[in-house]
Amino acid sequence: MNDHLVQKRLGYALVLGSLAALGPLCTDLYLPALPTLAAELETNTATSQLSLTAGLLGLGAGQLIFGPLSDRFGRMRPLLLSLLLLLAASVGCALATNIDQLIVARLLQGIAGAGGAVLSRAVARDLYSGHDLTKFFALLMLVNGLAPIIAPVLGGGLLTFLSWRGIFGAIATISILLFVLSSVKLHETLPAERRSTGGAVAMIKSVGKLLHERQFMGLCLTQGFIMAGMFAYIGASPFVLQQIYHLSPVTFSLCFALNGMGLVFAAQISSRLAVMWGELMMVKIGLTIAAIASVILVVAGAMHAPLAVLLVPLFFSIINIGIIGPNAGSLAMQSQGRNAGSASALLGVCMFALGATAVPLTGIGGTSALSMGLTICGCFFIAILIFLTLARPTFAKKS
Repeated sequence: MNDHLVQKRLGYALVLGSLAALGPLCTDLYLPALPTLAAELETNTATSQLSLTAGLLGLGAGQLIFGPLSDRFGRMRPLLLSLLLLLAASVGCALATNIDQLIVARLLQGIAGAGGAVLSRAVARDLYSGHDLTKFFALLMLVNGLAPIIAPVLGGGLLTFLSWRGIFGAIATISILLFVLSSVKLHETLPAERRSTGGAVAMIKSVGKLLHERQFMGLCLTQGFIMAGMFAYIGASPFVLQQIYHLSPVTFSLCFALNGMGLVFAAQISSRLAVMWGELMMVKIGLTIAAIASVILVVAGAMHAPLAVLLVPLFFSIINIGIIGPNAGSLAMQSQGRNAGSASALLGVCMFALGATAVPLTGIGGTSALSMGLTICGCFFIAILIFLTLARPTFAKKS
């Protein structure tokens, strides 16, 4: 890596982190407007929430579209295409006259938002390798980790002077700004000679090949189940902390923000420790913290512990994601050069697919601190099992 790229690392992180944040932004920014939206479109709450589900499905499916496309045609063209699609889909959301139109537009918006997420990781892999890639992923998490914290607050603020249609108009404006910023600040990072050849069949085969790579899939699924634990927390914590422990929305937001900042801080520290101890060791440390913290969380939930007792293991359950995420993601992507787009797509699909599965599990039998803890703990221990059986043996063979 040359000095020019070193100097531009923070600038790239800001642009790519903003692109990676498009997914949370599209999902979380309009959440405060859901009741108003449902009333204006004359639909019920459950049907209006299908617009959220459609967006999440799009975020998962879009990974498999833009990742292989970027391996075939380079990074910039699919990236700019995704931003144009995001603009069109956001305008479609703003102009929707019924819930069916909104759901379709939200699906397209999710697909478009996935482009930024998958391509930000692919571009990072093109530019960096080894410890530098881990550091850059940590920088991406610093920028991207703030999005889920800021988006709902920003959405609520926008609603004070905009309608729900105005929020989608704001997303359309953001897509224009990112299109201009990407065109000016980014450049093509995948030369023609390194691109995959062939048509759609070749792109599908590149994804299929990755499914048979034991180390990559071990790390991919490890990260995916760890992130599923985080989705379970995101889905259940509003009910647990506000309805059971009676926190006000403001106090809940502060707790949510504290955990988010802890995750971001852990990512920065782990990226520096990885230089001394290696990414593999950091993944092991993160999984150890995950196991201990989630078991204590289950015990606290089962005993109906006071709020202060519950929040401590919950905090450590969440911040370990900042340790495992950048390091497992870096290890998985380091082995993928030519297929970085497809590899990034599979990482994203695992996160969203497993996360979407984990969220409803917290509601079985009624959402509670115990059901949240059991789901998080279950996701973490599956991640540990996959790491021990799939990923770690491949590293042992290389040593």
